[in-house]
Amino acid sequence: MAEQRSGTATLPRVADTVALGTRLGEQLRAGDVVVLSGPLGAGKTVLAKGIAAAMDVDGPVTSPSFVLARVHPARKTGAPAMIHVDFYRLLDRSDADLLAELDSLDLDTDLDDAVVVVEWGEGIAERLSERHLDIRLDRVRDSDTRIATWRWGSS
Repeated sequence: MAEQRSGTATLPRVADTVALGTRLGEQLRAGDVVVLSGPLGAGKTVLAKGIAAAMDVDGPVTSPSFVLARVHPARKTGAPAMIHVDFYRLLDRSDADLLAELDSLDLDTDLDDAVVVVEWGEGIAERLSERHLDIRLDRVRDSDTRIATWRWGSS
């Protein structure tokens, strides 16, 4: 599948959000950072589930809000792990050094050998990698429909 540099999608059902995550997840490689942004309840974790499905990683994908980060090891030898990170609790700390925060977690995976999926890291997490995918999810008012907008960027 050719890499789609940017796009927009209307996602009327949860399954559509998972499917978009799967399509975008097929483009990811070790060292990439995915930045998921949008308000609470927009579907960031649901999209991360689709990314995890495309990457074929272990473990249930749930919101890492209370643990800050979860490592989902690859099922295939040589494939990248997925590190699912939630920086929501760090938003009030303007002095937070996100790379240092990740390093202090003593993850058993090198960031260069994994895809890092970051919720609530916009404006900061992009510094973790030269190649990053920014995805914005918004909920349509009085509806379950989401609008996703994404673009690949380079630092």
